[in-house]
Amino acid sequence: MFRLFIACFLINLYLLMSMPTSTAEQIKLDLKEHRLKNGLRLIMNEDHSSPIISFQVWYNVGSINERPGITGISHLFEHMMFKGSKNVEPEEHSRIIQQNGGTDNAFTSKDMTAYFENLPSSQLELAVKLEADRMAHLRLTADTLLSEREVVKEERRLRYDNSLSGKLSERLYSTAFTRHPYQWPVIGWMSDIDAISLDDCKSFYRSHYAPNNATIILLGDIDPQEAISIVEKYFGHIPPAKLTEDMRPKEDAQKQARRKDLFVDTQFPWLAVAYHIPEAAHEDIPILGLIGNILTGGRSSRLYRKVIYEDQSALSVFTSVDNYKDPGLFTVMVNSIKQRHTPEEVETVVNEILERFKTDMVTERELEKAINKMETNLIFGLQTNFVRGMRIGFSLARTGDPLGFIKKLESYRQATAKDIQKVARKYFTPENRTTIRLLPKGEKSVDSRLP
Repeated sequence: MFRLFIACFLINLYLLMSMPTSTAEQIKLDLKEHRLKNGLRLIMNEDHSSPIISFQVWYNVGSINERPGITGISHLFEHMMFKGSKNVEPEEHSRIIQQNGGTDNAFTSKDMTAYFENLPSSQLELAVKLEADRMAHLRLTADTLLSEREVVKEERRLRYDNSLSGKLSERLYSTAFTRHPYQWPVIGWMSDIDAISLDDCKSFYRSHYAPNNATIILLGDIDPQEAISIVEKYFGHIPPAKLTEDMRPKEDAQKQARRKDLFVDTQFPWLAVAYHIPEAAHEDIPILGLIGNILTGGRSSRLYRKVIYEDQSALSVFTSVDNYKDPGLFTVMVNSIKQRHTPEEVETVVNEILERFKTDMVTERELEKAINKMETNLIFGLQTNFVRGMRIGFSLARTGDPLGFIKKLESYRQATAKDIQKVARKYFTPENRTTIRLLPKGEKSVDSRLP
């Protein structure tokens, strides 16, 4: 089995490396679409290579649709969706899926909420029936809200209150954003989780969990006409909701550098340096992705080589590039700065290396390596129904194009060293920078005078 995996890996890698200029034209996903009268969108990808399917329901709602006072309700409601519906008892949804040879789960993000079942293709109707039941007839009770509220609060303590990476991320976004909903974490503020009422949940359900606010993505061993018939049978009678216009506030352009120090129980400081960047559909996002890869994509990358190998000043360093519906952040995060090194020293290194993108051209080898990594990651991910569905769902929710992630490959191939320099100069400016540091309690903040 392992040899077979290696053989497949090498074959795919060879095909990738030998692709001609138009990579996007080489990777094609045949998508079929159907729209129900109630507004529900069905996207299908037929693949008979194995007798399995991935059935995914994507709702156009996430923490971006919240407001102060009910932050975290999108994630809390994800939990509530497993607490029973008209024909399904609490926690029975997952048990039924498992008994029929499948797996299921869900997730909430800043831009969307999704539920999925991966099953033998013979159980398509079961997945459709279960998801339609909780879209139309979810049980919302005071008891289930009480129990799931406590589960979510414990999850928040684990991921944020008692996590250094969670603390750093939370403080970064709450500092970089002052108006936009991206300023709060998906899980919400603890005070809001405590305050969300049953009426809030019922209103949220009526407003967002409706066929005209959802997309079904179905992939695998299917007959499209049969699939349409089954989806129509169970979802077709569900009435659409009266969707309200989204009036979320836009973030003002940052005109002055922002810095915050957070004193926590840690022996080693942590550092985040971030810059505002545009939304996922913007043409600069692929270039920023390449820059992130050149910075921390592997042991030979610029920041990894400098911070981890040469200076040995921290345990890890990585870069993240937000691909969100609205403008997000380009972030460099350095974890666990070692003794005999200071946050100021590491911050200077990060800023100097970023500044170099603006003055010096990246090498041909660096650019080629980054492009190949981007393409490899995407192509290997397309080998499974589930991940193909995830790619389609994220792309649709964030850019409006279900195949936008494939089209983005052409942007990688066409990228030049001049493009990278131009984008770096555009975003990596001091006034656009937000710097957050986690420092051991008892240390003096050298930046206490700064905003």
